[in-house]
Amino acid sequence: MKTTRLTMAQALVLYLSQQSVERDGVVNKFFEGVWGIFGHGNVAGIGQALQQYADELRFFQARNEQAMVHAAIAFSKQRNRLATFACTSSIGPGATNMITGAAVATVNRIPVLLLPGDIFAERMQAPVLQQLENEHSLDLSVNDAFKPVSRFWDRIYRPEQLISSVHEAMRVLTSPADTGAVTLALPQDVQATAYDYPVELFEPRVWHIRRDRPDAGLLARAAAAIRDAKHPMIVAGGGVHYSGAHDALQVLVETLGIPVGESQAGKGALPYDHPLNLGAIGATGTEGANIIAREADLIIGIGTRYSDFTSASNTAFQNPDVRFININVMEFDAYKRSAIPLVGDARATLEELLPLVQDFQTDAEYQTRCRQLNAAWDMEVARIYNLEHEPMLSQGEVVGMINTFSRARDVVLCAAGSLPGDLHKLWRTRDPRAYHLEYGFSTMGYEIAGGLGAKLADPTREVYVMVGDASFLMMNSELVTMVQEGIKVTIIILDNHGYASIGGLSKSVGSDGFGTKYRQRTDSGQLDGEVLPLDFVKLCEGMGALTFKALNRDEFGDALERAREVTGGPVCIVTEVDRRQRVGGYESWWDVSVAEVSENPDVQRARAAYEAAKQKERHYL
Repeated sequence: MKTTRLTMAQALVLYLSQQSVERDGVVNKFFEGVWGIFGHGNVAGIGQALQQYADELRFFQARNEQAMVHAAIAFSKQRNRLATFACTSSIGPGATNMITGAAVATVNRIPVLLLPGDIFAERMQAPVLQQLENEHSLDLSVNDAFKPVSRFWDRIYRPEQLISSVHEAMRVLTSPADTGAVTLALPQDVQATAYDYPVELFEPRVWHIRRDRPDAGLLARAAAAIRDAKHPMIVAGGGVHYSGAHDALQVLVETLGIPVGESQAGKGALPYDHPLNLGAIGATGTEGANIIAREADLIIGIGTRYSDFTSASNTAFQNPDVRFININVMEFDAYKRSAIPLVGDARATLEELLPLVQDFQTDAEYQTRCRQLNAAWDMEVARIYNLEHEPMLSQGEVVGMINTFSRARDVVLCAAGSLPGDLHKLWRTRDPRAYHLEYGFSTMGYEIAGGLGAKLADPTREVYVMVGDASFLMMNSELVTMVQEGIKVTIIILDNHGYASIGGLSKSVGSDGFGTKYRQRTDSGQLDGEVLPLDFVKLCEGMGALTFKALNRDEFGDALERAREVTGGPVCIVTEVDRRQRVGGYESWWDVSVAEVSENPDVQRARAAYEAAKQKERHYL
């Protein structure tokens, strides 16, 4: 067997550079590059290897380890999981900064490879700088904290162990069902240790992304359930996007006359103006989608995991005889709600299901009602878009102005706060990949780094990042990376002086927004003084971003126009919005426990309302 002598880090980087994926005959490189911040735990190993193979695998310099994982996740999400990045850090805090990103990837089922440096395998030097000592085991480091948030985890103690580990890592990363964060912990001495690796390991390799097919017997049962239904409804999730099932879904919907509600991950599965698209479903859903969901006798879940926002904490589906069919690549998700489980790729499954049910169609009255609900919701969206709230803009108006100004292929990206709920309800999706929300982990700080990743995934699209002031302050470092790389992303910073979303939730549970406003501490000892004098324009300009401030509709519209003309580097638009002017809830509820005992009358009233609403929660057995 022919071999080549390389350090473990060199072998790893060279191996990653040769990996590709193929689906439906289309082949593309799997790793676009490596994000990294160097320290003593990876500079002489992975750092040296990346320098040596810079032409094979591009290196991207980040400012925050969590942010670089977010950028990798957003890139992979925008590419429908068919490409990703690796991320490398030093040991200690550099590694633990990536743990939140690992959780984001795994919760959202997005592939990303994490390469944290680790303490010396030989242990002679211990304890080393940034080592977490443990009196119960010498075989432990902070990287063990990645285990619960990784789909595959390994520590490479010897250079030859890499050979088996990287193949398993790639199996998981390219699996439609098992994908998520993969962590390879790399002791710093092992990174620099040489081994005679087989040359065959570094030959180009193509991993096939399979389209699993459902069991024929269960497919027949599902077809029978559809034909028996009077008021069926589809819940479209992220699996529609990842499988490219948009056309197959539209054919099924139009042939059978079944309306669709979209989860956060599934928004854009149908164009917003399709007459049978009822829009967002669940706790942040539209009136029509939630009314139809409440009455439906059959729910067909396509690529959804039924998070509590999608199911409105298991209050959305109230028909006592409701049944479920779940189409999902993950067996775990397919069996939820005691469903008929069609374990398979969404597109392939819909294509096999349609011939079995194409003689079925819902009655004309049901379809007419769904079309009317679609039209009524569009009128409600138009009302909110044109509210002309004064003196400050409302958040709904800002959403409307960006949506109206943007082109069909432009991407809106967001992650946390009240914005995701407003976008879920209000954004008129015209392109399947134009709506990008991280709402599986609802991660404050994802937004700006995510915008960077989404733009890298498709530079031909304009990317609009919508971020609240609190999320912006939590993580804005990758503005500098955009400046360094000359990457154009338009970032809209909505200043509502604090944690407005959780402030509203606090009020709803009787706590009056305690601890959620950005105010100075007064002699009372409380944070109830003047609004903090934050200048987001100066903050953005100080990091090199071209920045505009908009005080009203005209100025905001002008800022959007000027931002569109920019060709390189980030553009920020800062606008103040009225945190009191909110987009309401529509026929839905979300379970947030309220204190059972309190001297506060507001809390007592909230608890009474909570107990009444909780009666609608149910099991589906």
